[in-house]
Amino acid sequence: MENEPGVEHAKHDEVAKYNLAKPDGVELDSVTRDVTAGEVTTRVWDWPIRLFHWLLVLAIAGLFFTGKQGGNWMQWHEYIGYSVLGLILFRVIWGVVGSYHAKFINFVRGPKTVFAYMKTLNKKDAPSNPKYLGHNPMGALSVIAFLVVIGAQAIFGLFADDDIMLRGPYASMVGSELSSLFTQLHQWNSNLILALIGLHIAAILFYVFIKKDNLIKAMFTGKKSSIGGRFEPNMSEKSRPYWLFIIVVALVTTIVYAVANKLFLA
Repeated sequence: MENEPGVEHAKHDEVAKYNLAKPDGVELDSVTRDVTAGEVTTRVWDWPIRLFHWLLVLAIAGLFFTGKQGGNWMQWHEYIGYSVLGLILFRVIWGVVGSYHAKFINFVRGPKTVFAYMKTLNKKDAPSNPKYLGHNPMGALSVIAFLVVIGAQAIFGLFADDDIMLRGPYASMVGSELSSLFTQLHQWNSNLILALIGLHIAAILFYVFIKKDNLIKAMFTGKKSSIGGRFEPNMSEKSRPYWLFIIVVALVTTIVYAVANKLFLA
């Protein structure tokens, strides 16, 4: 059945209003022009970011599982730890050279913006409230916190020695006393990671069910939608070329391999 003329006209106006909000120099081909019920769908997360996200989820789950099992599983714990180190390095580099919404410079905001955004969380979703395509100011803090805490966990593991099942490749370099401290930090930090995960899940559920912003779906599809075009005037660029992704992965793999085999000390 064909759409009524009035519906088609409304859809056209919706896309037009959304396109007018774009800044100069930003590509439009990331916008889906098949608009349904007033929705405009825009690609926000490129596939490297989505791949990083879900691989990190699986890796963190694997680390907690192998750590609890102990025994021969600790060898896998070490392997997964190196993969996490690689993932964190990848995200840091991609945060500099990646697509628009992956770059730190485009989503990390100052305290004033963060506090202003926090004041809108308990208010009704009104046109005056900012709605971000990429990470909102609170989400940006979450990203930085995860990168710092998980990155620190990987570094602690390199120097840790539990005297039973696993010894980091650099434990012997710092002495038993300092290595014991890194081991303790590794254990304490795992609890901090669990706390961050809990807060992250709670925030996602808040946005999905209260703010009606399906962050989970967006991290699978890479796309977000707006009703009435109420996004900040900011749109994603084209995804970065495959060769850039390959170069970054090759660089990260080389660094992790060198760290694991202590090639920097050769």
